[in-house]
Amino acid sequence: MKLIMVVKKGWMVVLVLLGFIGIGPCNSQINRANFPKGFVFGTASSAFQYEGAVKEDGRGPTIWDTFSHSGRILDGSNADVAVDHYHLYKEDTQLMKDMGMDAYRFSIAWSRIFPNGTGDVNQAGVDHYNSVINALLAQGIEPYVTLYHWDLPQALEDRYNGWLNPQIIQDFAVYAETCFQKFGDRVKYWITFNEPHTFAIQGYDLGFTAPGRCSILGRFLCSAGNSTTEPYIVSHNVLLSHAVASHIYRTKYKAKQEGWIGISLDAMWFEPEKNSTEYIEAAERAQDFQLGWFLEPLMFGDYPRSMRSRVGKRLPTFSKYQADIVKGSLDFVGINHYTTFFARSGPSLNDAIGDSNAITLPISEDGRVIGDKANSIWLYIVPRGMRSLMNYIKQKYRNPLVIITENGMDDPNDPLISIEEALKDEKRIKYHSDYLTNLLAAIKEDGCNVKGYFAWSLLDNWEWEVGYTSRFGLYFVDYKENLKRLPKHSVRWFKSFLTPSPVSIHY
Repeated sequence: MKLIMVVKKGWMVVLVLLGFIGIGPCNSQINRANFPKGFVFGTASSAFQYEGAVKEDGRGPTIWDTFSHSGRILDGSNADVAVDHYHLYKEDTQLMKDMGMDAYRFSIAWSRIFPNGTGDVNQAGVDHYNSVINALLAQGIEPYVTLYHWDLPQALEDRYNGWLNPQIIQDFAVYAETCFQKFGDRVKYWITFNEPHTFAIQGYDLGFTAPGRCSILGRFLCSAGNSTTEPYIVSHNVLLSHAVASHIYRTKYKAKQEGWIGISLDAMWFEPEKNSTEYIEAAERAQDFQLGWFLEPLMFGDYPRSMRSRVGKRLPTFSKYQADIVKGSLDFVGINHYTTFFARSGPSLNDAIGDSNAITLPISEDGRVIGDKANSIWLYIVPRGMRSLMNYIKQKYRNPLVIITENGMDDPNDPLISIEEALKDEKRIKYHSDYLTNLLAAIKEDGCNVKGYFAWSLLDNWEWEVGYTSRFGLYFVDYKENLKRLPKHSVRWFKSFLTPSPVSIHY
């Protein structure tokens, strides 16, 4: 390890220095026995990426059904079938059991419970998720349920523009409470939202994902939207929706059901390109406009100061009552962490991306590449970022309970690569091994309060705007042969990793 000294005061210097901490070459063969007792290992998924069956059993359409048929998916595909997890969940549950996984994080499709977003409950949807939950528990696998993983019922988008309208807070509350009522006797871990930062930026600033709203890139891409205001409005309504749902759970269900409620936030780590105040402050602002945008209100009751000063009146304000219910409205923080970027100061574009006045890229001004690249254009492999990020959260947010709700890497879906070769995913094995090694160091050496790790993902699946071009799975899905699941080498690695025989590690 090494520390690069900088001229800063207070705890902020610690956070900046941690950006340069990593575990270098070491003799490390870790397994689950090295982690604290009770640490949870699982895999993660989402309804829209996995289930398919989009017109079965009363399910209503979602904004992603609309978007995936709009001609804006990289390979022209849609998720009408996806990997057919709706019908194959029992077989997929057995795959998790065979690997030795403790838990499964999946999402409920809002439009399966309320096809029109509100109104009458669709009993067929309730029955399906009851079957999924019961199948998991029968195999000794703990369900971790996400209530919203981007698939808003299209009816609410049509009725009042969905997340742009405060009416969504009440409708989400009804949906969430219905899930607590129907499933809470068996579900002990609830995640209200998955990556609100991502869907606010990608869906309402850049327009790359559903519902495809933007103005910063012009009307040639988006037919409606305002990139300067809408991401902030959406995020504000999400935070209030989370807080209201959490309040309902805690006051009406938690005591009897004995469960926990949290949220999953996407978080890159940002390293200053150079050891100077300008670059360090740029990295801090970048983190404020990503993780801090949501975690600061949830922990302290308001948005980061850097957001208030730079966004001004475009950033909504919390009333005292709202601030009070938002602050502390979680039992754990879910973190989806994949990669690390460099940060430096840059010109403002007067939208939610540019307002931070920070440029974040995997390649520095002098041409340094931050790490080896996976398939996705944004995913560079930088294991030290895991440890740095955990320490940042510990220092800035008073060491809350953290669960890594997503971590993983993808390979290309290359038709020129044989299935036999595609199963040899040693790069993925090294990725998980190195990130877990850094996570373990953050826990044992640094005292970070982390209690779980979920690999993204059990199966190759439909990856949003890039369709089927990306393979994140531990299991290979043969899209040409009845969606057959084939174990990659990483399955064997996880089986070995999850075998509880202690192995010493040496740094």
